[in-house]
Amino acid sequence: MTNGVFGGDRTKKQSFLGGSCVLLASALVTKIIGALFKLPLTNLLGGGGMGYFSCAYGLFLPVYALSITGLTTAVAKLTAERAALEDHAALRRILKLSLWSFSLMGLLGTGAILLLAKPFCRYVAENPDAYLSVLVLAPAILLGCVSAVFRGYYEGLRTMYPTGLSQLAEALTKLVCGLGLCRYALTHPAVVLRYLPPGTTPLAAASAAAVLGVTLSCAAGTLFLILRHVCIWDGIPALPRQKPSPVSDRALYRALFAVLIPVAAGSLITNLTNLIDLATGMHCLNTAIRKAPVSFAARFADDSAPDPAALANFIFGSFSGLAVTIFNLVPSLTNMFGKGAIPAIAAAHAEQNRSAMQQDSAAAMLATGFLAFPAGLGISVLAQPILQLLYPQRAAEILAAAPSLQCLGPGVIFLALTFPLFSMLQAVGHAPTTVRIMGVGVCCKLAGNLLLIPLPRIHIAGAALSTTLCYLVTFLLALYAYQKKTGVKLGIMLFLKPAYGGMLCAAAAAFSYSLLLGRLGNNLALPAAICMGGCVYLFAMWLMGIRLATLRGRT
Repeated sequence: MTNGVFGGDRTKKQSFLGGSCVLLASALVTKIIGALFKLPLTNLLGGGGMGYFSCAYGLFLPVYALSITGLTTAVAKLTAERAALEDHAALRRILKLSLWSFSLMGLLGTGAILLLAKPFCRYVAENPDAYLSVLVLAPAILLGCVSAVFRGYYEGLRTMYPTGLSQLAEALTKLVCGLGLCRYALTHPAVVLRYLPPGTTPLAAASAAAVLGVTLSCAAGTLFLILRHVCIWDGIPALPRQKPSPVSDRALYRALFAVLIPVAAGSLITNLTNLIDLATGMHCLNTAIRKAPVSFAARFADDSAPDPAALANFIFGSFSGLAVTIFNLVPSLTNMFGKGAIPAIAAAHAEQNRSAMQQDSAAAMLATGFLAFPAGLGISVLAQPILQLLYPQRAAEILAAAPSLQCLGPGVIFLALTFPLFSMLQAVGHAPTTVRIMGVGVCCKLAGNLLLIPLPRIHIAGAALSTTLCYLVTFLLALYAYQKKTGVKLGIMLFLKPAYGGMLCAAAAAFSYSLLLGRLGNNLALPAAICMGGCVYLFAMWLMGIRLATLRGRT
């Protein structure tokens, strides 16, 4: 096979670890840039403004998942299989068919957002001021569909650079446009409100301006991928030199949608956890506040506390804007190991190479656990210091979000470990299994919210507890299903060593922080404690025999 088939830049095909590292590096950079966007944004908007911002995402993410998330996986899997068989003609047709089909799907998704925005904000989320934020996010559905096709195509060819660079373009655009537009709306409210519907508040306008920056970032990423594909050869031989493909267009469509439908449904169900929080959080918080109004008034009695009438929106915005932002950081990075494993495991499955599947599966899970355990446990023990470092001017928001972040720490681990399991199940043709598993998890999430959030002593921390329970159940079921359906063995020692090392890391970090806080203050004591915990963790893993070689898949 020619190297160019897998290398859109005329490079050799990337191994599982190589591809994962490219995605991980790009994700790390984009997450740093994303933090530079989200942290100042939260400090600008506060709990109330982040309530509007989160409401937009509550409706956007399920539609995005249904129309976009499965596309990259479906296109990548089918492309990897055809490339492994050197069916070059089919590769061109996969790209063409996917672009036409999924652009139409993107238009439908955008239309759904536009139609559902007002009734959703008014009757489901009970947050009508978030309407503008939802509207300006709608075009991102169409743009995301186009970019997802190109990303899946090149990931299937096992070159991850287009995905990484397009994510970087998106992150930079979001940082510049999102913060710039939000700040302008806050500092020039009279100018901005002239062009908005009567009754729009300055905070709602600023939230919509920030969301507009997100839509513009999707446009930037899509434009980069289109220009790159037009200007740079993808490595596939020219049409006159291609052999006719034995696969018809109808068969390609069937193969695409056989993966897309269950993957998209599974991703939809996954994102329903956000929608469940939005649909039940405000209502259940109002119930808790009515049960103990004096307790809530005393808890948020300082000058930075919101108006009592907006208390539920403030608490929910603090939870989603502060705690959930930190919670999502680690899984979004470790998810790259699952995405990087898809082409390698799909190819090994097509070749019926059980040994290769075992090696790459173990490498993906160990690499994920290597990062997830110390990060998740560290977040739990240092939740309040982390929030104080990132949001020093938001004392009331920290008070609302810190208990939730402590409860979300273990959930970080379970969610991070679930991602590669789902990716590998999808790669070997068992995508419907992920839908059923996530359905069980979503039921746990819904039940937990309804039972725990109305309790005044727990309130929004109940959403965090139910999230952790949801992903614990999901992880255990996914681990059992993958081993049963593939015969791959992922023993307990694969998780026990990083778990033990993670506990040592968290204990060392917490102990160091308590010693250094009085002398250095939070801003210096926290980074020093994290470094101390990291050193203890790396030394413990070295003693237990975890080396870079053990994290590698096939080269």
